[in-house]
Amino acid sequence: MKIYGRNAVEEAIKSGTTIDRLVVQKELKDAAANRIIKEAKDRGVKIFFRDKIALDRECDNGARHQGFIAEITDFEYSELDDILAFADEKGEPPFIVILDGVEDPHNLGSVIRVAECAGVHGVVIPRHRSVSVNDTVVKVSSGATAHLKVAKVTNVNDAIVDLKKKGVWVYAADMDGDDLYKTNLKGSVAFVIGGEGKGVKRLTRELCDGVVSIPMFGKVNSLNASVAAGVVIYEKVRQDR
Repeated sequence: MKIYGRNAVEEAIKSGTTIDRLVVQKELKDAAANRIIKEAKDRGVKIFFRDKIALDRECDNGARHQGFIAEITDFEYSELDDILAFADEKGEPPFIVILDGVEDPHNLGSVIRVAECAGVHGVVIPRHRSVSVNDTVVKVSSGATAHLKVAKVTNVNDAIVDLKKKGVWVYAADMDGDDLYKTNLKGSVAFVIGGEGKGVKRLTRELCDGVVSIPMFGKVNSLNASVAAGVVIYEKVRQDR
C-alpha cells in the first residue's frame, strides 16, 4: 500500500510502521522535508530520490504527494477486544466509534483523524459494504491510522451486543433522537455513525441503548458523516472534562 504526503509519511515513520520503500523528490531543501528524511534515515528506511515527474507517475487517482511517497506493509486491523484492552491499559472507560456502512474513504479518514485527536480508543468498521483503510484513508487521516486501532468486524450488530454485555453504552447518532447536549455521555460509550445518505440502519438503531441527535437550525437537516462524528465525539470529550 502507498501513502502520500508529508504528514502521513512522517506519522508512519514515527509510529514504527514498516516502510518497504520511501521515494523522495530530489532537491527538497526546506526544514520539514529535511526533518522527515533524517527521521527515515535514523530508522533505517530505504530512501530513493527521484524527479518530481517520477513521483507524479506513481500517484494513484490524482493523489498529492508533496514530495513524499511511502510503500508500507498492508494495514493491520485490530480486534474489538484489542480496543477494549487498550482502554483498560490506560485506565479509562472505553470510548469507541462504530461506522455503519461508511463508503467514502475521505469520510473514514476524517473520522479516524478526529477520533485519534479526541482520545478515542478505537474505530469499528464492518467487513462488507464499507470502505477499508486504503491509501486515500491514510492520507486524509494525516497519518492518524498509524496511531488508532481500527477493528474490522463481520457484523456491526454483533459488535454492539458484545459491547453492551461489557458495560458500554451504545448511542446511535441519527435524526429524531434525544438532544445530544442534554444526554449524559460520561463513562463507557460507543457512538454509531451511519453511512452517507442512509444513516444508521433500523435494526442497528433498535439495538442501541439510545439515539442522540445534533440540533439543526438551518434548512438542510443532515450533516456529513465525518462532521457528525466530530460533533458527537467532542461533546463527550467536553462532558468528560
